[in-house]
Amino acid sequence: MADLDGGMMAQRTVGRRTGQGFGRVLVTVYGVLAFAALGRSSYELVVKFDEAPVAYTLSTLAAIVYVVATFALAIGSPAWRLVAWITVGIEAVGVVTVGALSLADAQAFGESTVWSGFGQGYGYVPLVLPFVGLWWLWRTSRSTPEERTA
Repeated sequence: MADLDGGMMAQRTVGRRTGQGFGRVLVTVYGVLAFAALGRSSYELVVKFDEAPVAYTLSTLAAIVYVVATFALAIGSPAWRLVAWITVGIEAVGVVTVGALSLADAQAFGESTVWSGFGQGYGYVPLVLPFVGLWWLWRTSRSTPEERTA
């Protein structure tokens, strides 16, 4: 019986998953943003691409990053965790770079993108989200020696 309890306790602590607890909220927010960005970029690519190809390509890149990050955070296995680090890192660099460039020159991209003005059109969620995502990845990557050997 002690083994069963010990096994149950070990099972509860091993492998902190990125899609559990607060991670579920994070995955949900990523999913909503992915859906919004994918819808926006699809429309822009089909209907308005000739007007501002750079802006609409950046919006498509953002949508792809959000979709991949959503799945990577939801799955949370070691391989998908690496994918999450990469995509969320790209997202952080992208929103800061595009946000700064769009503030320096309002017409830098011809039209606004998901990341223009640091995500102003999306309530600044694109600015805050990657840093929350990076924090969550870091927080869930910490484990005790017992968790690493189990």
